Amino acid sequence: MSSASLIQGLRHARVLVLHPQDRDSDELARQLKRIGCHVDLTWPPPASVPDGIDVIYFLLDSDQASRRSWRSGDLRAALIAVIDFENPTILKELLDSNAHGVLVRPIRPAGVLSTLVLALSNRNYETRLLGKVAKLEETLKARREIERATRIIMKLRGLSESHAYEFIRRQATAKRISTAAIATSIIHAQNILSELDSSG
Repeated sequence: MSSASLIQGLRHARVLVLHPQDRDSDELARQLKRIGCHVDLTWPPPASVPDGIDVIYFLLDSDQASRRSWRSGDLRAALIAVIDFENPTILKELLDSNAHGVLVRPIRPAGVLSTLVLALSNRNYETRLLGKVAKLEETLKARREIERATRIIMKLRGLSESHAYEFIRRQATAKRISTAAIATSIIHAQNILSELDSSG
């Protein structure tokens, strides 16, 4: 996502502020609404976060650090921690929270927009990386299954590795599905035959 589209998207962003209602939360909500965000202020933190939330500001202090049950789900929101001071305990909690940004109280107008943009950019980058990792894991799994299926065909038909792989590839082309799908079918069939042999 480009920086221009990221900034334009702020006007449609849904922001959840998990912070007691006080001067800081009022100032934060005021600045976010000025930017154009849709803001919900909630305290105490809920057990789970509603769907469709883009950004979560959450108070991180010594009392609330261990009470983050709302983090248990698969959150897709950018996380911005709100802290009072910087001591080793809070810094450790900040790192453990995997926040994409941080604001220090008292909240001031300066820094709210830049922190919001940076946090959303970091979250988008993280999402892209996770997507690439998932694709790599899927590719590696498919490759392992193709290798396993190739060995099964080599044994059953007495073929060389290259000829066994070519057999799998031809089957995939004929059926218009991936070689990984054919490999999975071969492995499942082999497992069923093995179970029949053992039960017989």
